[in-house]
Amino acid sequence: MNIDLSVGSLGNARPVAIVTAAVSRHLDQDIAPTLAALSDLGISTRVVEWDDPTVVWSDFALALVRSPWDYSTRLSEYLEWIDRVDSESTLVNEAAVLRWSSDKHYLLDLEREGVPIIPSTFLHSGDPVVLSSAGEFVVKPSVSAGSRDTQRYRSGESDKGILHAERLLAQGRDVLIQPYIASVDERGETALVCFDGVVSHAVRKGPILSHGSAMRTVDGLYAVEDISARNPTSEEVHVAALVNAAIPSSGPPTYVRIDLVQGDGGEILVLEVEANEPSLFLDLAPGSAHKYAASIARHFRD
Repeated sequence: MNIDLSVGSLGNARPVAIVTAAVSRHLDQDIAPTLAALSDLGISTRVVEWDDPTVVWSDFALALVRSPWDYSTRLSEYLEWIDRVDSESTLVNEAAVLRWSSDKHYLLDLEREGVPIIPSTFLHSGDPVVLSSAGEFVVKPSVSAGSRDTQRYRSGESDKGILHAERLLAQGRDVLIQPYIASVDERGETALVCFDGVVSHAVRKGPILSHGSAMRTVDGLYAVEDISARNPTSEEVHVAALVNAAIPSSGPPTYVRIDLVQGDGGEILVLEVEANEPSLFLDLAPGSAHKYAASIARHFRD
């Protein structure tokens, strides 16, 4: 069925739930432009918290996962929530994508599909923790958000890195070890935002990992970042297309942010893929909120 997406055409449809969390709804700068753009399409909305027991999810046509930024510390509860809402409404992104993106083991899936990633080693409970003493490296949990519990170490600091990894493993968390990519200090990261598999816009994310000093965070949820608009290169757009094609879903995800870095040889490598609850930096790209809304609205035609 084709639906006219002009203003007011969807006024009689059930609303869209804009899903956030109590700790983050006041911090998510993408909510306001998303609400405005959906309103322009005649789509009613309601901002709700994912763990609010009073929410009746079947009241909503869609549950748009925006900013449940506490999920990484409550993963089993969050995954149960995904299953429950998936049975009562339509999740955006779809449940399989949300689950896949919640754990950085997805990097190995991408690598198997031929997507260039930063070399990644995962440690699990019971694994010996052995780190190379050559070259800078990063230790992080495989389930994390906002760079929490992530630390950069110098060459020769393997003892410190081992202690960090062992602490995470003792907490029952899998660990990801990656080399630190030197170009980030000058070039930063390129974050490409895609809607329905097509690049909408990109931003530059400045370096956030330093040596020996505590990372500045916002309410303990995510690292303070230096963000600015950036024009992506053709190679970055190409790698983003590879990622979109490799994500296990019924089609391109409605939204995804793909964070890329430049390797020592100039090659483009995937740092991470945020298809769960990414910041989309809509305020830095005029018109992007309406692209986002149009991608959300297509679910009314499915």
